[in-house]
Amino acid sequence: MALGSYFRLAHAGWVLAREGAFSVLPVQSLPPMMKAGIALARLVERRAVRRTGRIERLNAALHRLGPSYVKFGQTLATRPDIVGAEAAADLSGLQDRMPPFDPALVPGILEAALGSKAAQLHEVSEPVAAASIAQVHRARLRVPGEVNRVVAVKMLRPGIAERFHADTRSLYAGARLAEAFSRASRRLRPTEVVRTLDHSMRLELDLRLEAAAISEMAQNIRDDEGFVIPEVQWDHVAENVLTTSWVDGIPIRDHAAIDAAGIDRKALAAKLLQAFLRHAIRDGFFHADMHPGNLFADPRTGDVIAVDFGIMGRINRRERRFLADILYGFITRDYRLVAQRHFDIGYVPQHQSVDDFALAIRSIGEPLHGRTAADISMARVLGQLFAVTELFDMQTRPELVLLQKSMVLAEGVSRTLDPALDIWTVAEPVVGQWLRREEGPLGRIDDLVGHLTRLGEAAVRVPDLLAQAELTMQEHRAMMRRPPDRLMRGAGLAVLSAVFVLILVLIWRLLVQS
Repeated sequence: MALGSYFRLAHAGWVLAREGAFSVLPVQSLPPMMKAGIALARLVERRAVRRTGRIERLNAALHRLGPSYVKFGQTLATRPDIVGAEAAADLSGLQDRMPPFDPALVPGILEAALGSKAAQLHEVSEPVAAASIAQVHRARLRVPGEVNRVVAVKMLRPGIAERFHADTRSLYAGARLAEAFSRASRRLRPTEVVRTLDHSMRLELDLRLEAAAISEMAQNIRDDEGFVIPEVQWDHVAENVLTTSWVDGIPIRDHAAIDAAGIDRKALAAKLLQAFLRHAIRDGFFHADMHPGNLFADPRTGDVIAVDFGIMGRINRRERRFLADILYGFITRDYRLVAQRHFDIGYVPQHQSVDDFALAIRSIGEPLHGRTAADISMARVLGQLFAVTELFDMQTRPELVLLQKSMVLAEGVSRTLDPALDIWTVAEPVVGQWLRREEGPLGRIDDLVGHLTRLGEAAVRVPDLLAQAELTMQEHRAMMRRPPDRLMRGAGLAVLSAVFVLILVLIWRLLVQS
């Protein structure tokens, strides 16, 4: 790890501390070690931050530090229940109101990316939204023989890849420092978490992959209602340029405009949260960057419109079942189910007690039932979660980090739309329907098909395994003097029998693990 990465990390810490980033964290909910660290960091805080509590300069500071830090600020902006309403408002500018890059660069970027097809984009506007990775322009697409269309043209910021890679190198440095000097942090597996986020951000830097994500999600939701996404214009897509149909909507954070349009905010909040759960649980493929800058309300239908599919999450069927069971356990107050699933998927080590963990989960879940979002202190809940994870030596599952982050975003946006949101009531139709299907005939058929598929794949590998075993035997014979024929036949049969048993064991393990 280059020494420059550690200097960059130290500089980031200094800038964040100076501009008040640590002042918005719920200190009372954090473990003692983290409290002490934040108290030290706040010693260098600007006087203006201490005096007013406002962090207006933090937006610009995060932008200077790089896109990874901006993503962190975007997440905090969706949680006024944790960081406070003023801090959330100050950070909201990170979502789509960042300084744009030089407009004189736009024609050259389009021509270099799209070649002659760039000439089909006319009336390219000033940026209508500018975020940490890219900015979006409105344009008119004129293709000979086709009807003119209004489109959205997204362009990556010049040099963004270099800034991102510098970010991730410093984050890796921080993760390794944490693992080296803090034994408690090792169970959180910070390096693997950074590696997961690094992978998702690398995908975000290729807009061709974002176009493919939009296409896949469009196929998944073709029969759904309440959630709308744009359509890709494939002839005008490149690594750093993405063109989609234009969607008109009211920014989901503009509550006054939503109310003026006669849109039911409670229904909109339910549509948003249910759509996210449906995509995650049913499809295993979900929008993993659902901050308010990427969400709109359709003034005609009251549906949710989503844009910016650069960061997507994907979970397998086992992880989808875990999520569904956890939510269903909280909905039905079956805390033993919630606890057992945490053991099954590896969040809690096997040497811990399922019953004790179920008791800890009950202490968190019971106060949430029958309470609206406005009545729940998420800072207090987070504090209790911190204590539980430490008490039971809980391990981080890096492959679920994007899912957890996305749930925080989706639930945070939904509760700002509807302060009386009851997440259990809203989640039950989606979770219950999927679990009923899984436990029913269709779910059993899917299980059987999966088992047969894995069995077939294992069977296909049998000839290769036998061929390898035979080759090993031939090499062994070449190295040794030939024994009596009867002894050789016996040895050959023994080796073939052992290989056959090994193959059966492998097939059995594949079936059991499925």
